[in-house]
Amino acid sequence: MTAQEPISTRPYLIRAMHEWCIDNGLTPYVAVRVDGSVQVPQEYVKDGEIVLNISHEATNSLQLGNEFIEFRARFGGKSRQILVPVGRVVAVYARENGQGMAFPPPPSDMPSAGSAAVALTATPAADPASPAGRVVQLVVTEGGNGAGDDDGGDTPHPPHPSPAPGGTRPVLKRIK
Repeated sequence: MTAQEPISTRPYLIRAMHEWCIDNGLTPYVAVRVDGSVQVPQEYVKDGEIVLNISHEATNSLQLGNEFIEFRARFGGKSRQILVPVGRVVAVYARENGQGMAFPPPPSDMPSAGSAAVALTATPAADPASPAGRVVQLVVTEGGNGAGDDDGGDTPHPPHPSPAPGGTRPVLKRIK
């Protein structure tokens, strides 16, 4: 048996969240960090990101593969072929309640040592209080796991995993 690099968990988690949304009557969305490898209508890309509705009603021939998400969808009444490398997906969530998962940005998009955060925004909603108007922010913390290291008690904490090479671990914080 040869030692191969394991397949990323990202495509499996995307498929699981997509299925969960469908099973609960919710609309699955993916936020994608756009670069030259992403085939989407560029006129809909905002700040280097695009949010795509991947429900069965909004897509045709949807394929959620291990390497790519492929489908056809209408943009401005015109049918377009969409091809998204799974590694460019930075979030998958339900439009109606914002529940979902955020993923680390692709390595080329990671914040530099001087940068504090990378924000992922959901599609704007008419009502700012609606879940779709929430902002999810990936924050780099200084030397902690971001889970609230000081809880005021004397409960034992599991050991902190060592940070990724060249920096600290990103932590997901929800901003309301």
